[in-house]
Amino acid sequence: MSVSTRPAAPGAPAPDPDGSTRTPITKVVFASLVGTAVEWYDFFLYGSAAALVFGTLFFPESDPVTGTLLAFGTYALGFVARPLGGVVFGHFGDRVGRKKMLVVALLMMGLATFAIGLLPTYASIGLAAPILLLVCRLLQGFAVGGEWGGAVLMAAEHGDPARRGFWSSWPQAGVPLGNLLATAVLFVLAAVQSDETFEAWGWRIPFLLSAVLVLIGLWVRLQLEESSVYQEAKAEMAERTDDAHLPILEVLRRYPREVLVAMGMRMAENISYYLFTVVVLTYAKDFADIGTDLILQMLLIGAAIQFFLIPAIGALSDRVGRRPLYLVGAIGVAVWIFPFFGLASSGEPGKVLLAVVVGLFFHSLMYSPQAAFFSELFGTSVRYTGASVGYQLASIFAGALAPIIAVKLLASGDGDNTTAVGIYLVVASAITVAAVIAAKETRNTSLHHDRVLD
Repeated sequence: MSVSTRPAAPGAPAPDPDGSTRTPITKVVFASLVGTAVEWYDFFLYGSAAALVFGTLFFPESDPVTGTLLAFGTYALGFVARPLGGVVFGHFGDRVGRKKMLVVALLMMGLATFAIGLLPTYASIGLAAPILLLVCRLLQGFAVGGEWGGAVLMAAEHGDPARRGFWSSWPQAGVPLGNLLATAVLFVLAAVQSDETFEAWGWRIPFLLSAVLVLIGLWVRLQLEESSVYQEAKAEMAERTDDAHLPILEVLRRYPREVLVAMGMRMAENISYYLFTVVVLTYAKDFADIGTDLILQMLLIGAAIQFFLIPAIGALSDRVGRRPLYLVGAIGVAVWIFPFFGLASSGEPGKVLLAVVVGLFFHSLMYSPQAAFFSELFGTSVRYTGASVGYQLASIFAGALAPIIAVKLLASGDGDNTTAVGIYLVVASAITVAAVIAAKETRNTSLHHDRVLD
C-alpha cells in the first residue's frame, strides 16, 4: 500500500512519518474515551441490574438463583448480538468512515438504555416484559459490537506510532470509567433508598440518566475527523473502482489466523473481568450472604484505580511490547481467582478491596495493550471489521457465558463451589496464553500495511 507524500495544507497539522496527524490526538482520544464510557455505562448498568433486581422484576415465578440465571440469560444475548454489530458497523466503518458509525452506535445504545428505564415489569404486563427487555438488550449488544472497533481505531490511527499503545489504551479506559459511573450511581441510590424503594422504581433512575451522558458523548464525537491513514486507504480503494469491496469476506479470506488469535486472546481477559466485577455481586448476594453494599464500594474504588492503570500500562507496552504484558496478565488472573472469592466474601473492606484491585490489575495487563495489538493485526481497509469481529466473536464464548457458567458452578457441590470457577478461568487462561504465543509482537508495526491493497 502506498503512502501519500503530498505536503500538508498551510496551517494544517504536520503528519508523522507514517502519515498520521499528531495535533488533534488529544481531541480524538477524549472523544473516544467519553463515547466509550457512555456506552459501557449503559452496558454495565444492565449487568449490575441483572445481578440485583431483574431476576425478581422480570422473572418472578422462578426461585432466586433461577431468576438470576434467566436475567443473566438476557444479559448473555446482548453479547450474541455484538458480533453482528461488529460486522455491520465494521463494514460501513471501513467503507464510509469510522466517525459516522461511532455516532450511530452511541445513539442506538442510548435509546435502548433509556427504553429499559421505562419498561413495565412482569407484574404489569406479564410475559411481554422480559421479551421487551430482551429486545432492548439485543440493541445494546448490537451497538456495543460496533462501538469498540471504531473507538480504538480512531485513537490508534491518529496517534504517533511510538506511543500507539498509550493513545489507543484511552478508549479502553472508558470501560472502567463507564463501570465507575454505573457503580457510583447504584451505590448512591443504595445509600439513599431502601431495598424496597430501589426494587420498586429506584433502579430506573440510572437507565434514564443515560440520556444526559449520550448527549454529551454525541456533542464530542461530532467534532471528530477521519485519520489520514484511513483516508489514504479509502482513496486508494476508490481508485481501483472496487465497489464490491466486502470487508468481512476479505477478513475471512486474508486474515483468518489473526481473527482466531484475537479470539483466543480475549478468553481470559473477558471472562476474568466479568468474574471480578459482575459475578462477584451475585456471589455476595446469593451465596456468601454478605450483601452487596460493601462489594459495590470496593468495585467503585477498583474501577477508579483501573481507569489510571490502563493508560499507564498502555505506555509501558510501547516500551516492552504487547505480548509480555498480555502473558503476565493471563497467568495472573488464573492464579488470583482462587484466593479472590475468599477475600471478597470476608466482609472486611481491606480484603475485599485487595481482591478487586489485584484482579483488575492482572486484567489491565491484558486489556490495556489489546487495542493497539488488535489494530496492528489487520490492514486499514478491513481494520474496523477485522478487529471488531475478532473481539466480538470471542465475547459470545467468554463474557456472554461467564456469568451463567460461573453461577451454575457456584451452585454445584455444596452450593459455594469457587474451586470449580477457578478451574474454569484456568482453562480460559490456557487458551489465551496459547494465542499470545502464536501471535507475533506488533509493537513496531506500521498501520499502513494492508493485504487487500498490496
